[in-house]
Amino acid sequence: MDHNFIREKKELAYHAHIFDVYNDYLRLPDGKHVVYDLVDHVDGCCVLPVDEDGNLILVSQYRNAVDDITLEVPAGCMDEGEDPGQCAVRELEEETGYIAQELQFVTKTYLAIGTSNEQTYIYIATDLKKGIRQPDPEEFIRIRRIPLAEAMTMIQAGEIVDSKTIIAILAYAVGQMK
Repeated sequence: MDHNFIREKKELAYHAHIFDVYNDYLRLPDGKHVVYDLVDHVDGCCVLPVDEDGNLILVSQYRNAVDDITLEVPAGCMDEGEDPGQCAVRELEEETGYIAQELQFVTKTYLAIGTSNEQTYIYIATDLKKGIRQPDPEEFIRIRRIPLAEAMTMIQAGEIVDSKTIIAILAYAVGQMK
């Protein structure tokens, strides 16, 4: 795609654990110069596990960015050299103790496209078998099984607010309507 936007340079403004922040210097199609903020973030994956009764298995955990407990799909950053499917399988077992016999790729998304290049790959996991739950040391996770209809109501009520979780649930719901 020829868009006539030219990146002139990127300057590191801040280095963190899983992302870097840059001043991103661009020349616009009209010749003007602008500086955007760019968060260069490690890509991640998430997975919506669905049990044999059709319940969604979500994780409840504290998120410091919003200073609250949220309800989410299991998710995490990809390790170096790891592909998204491997990441989804790993995160599912680490956070829930389940292994998916069936893993379906749904889509990839940019969760904060205006400022970050982080891509999140979204999967649905079914035919679950017991594995070994091993959350990261800083994760204090509670597992919740929620029927799809209840999850949809929780989205509408603002009780499920995480965007990747909403996308995964809605994608699963659409698939159930077919």
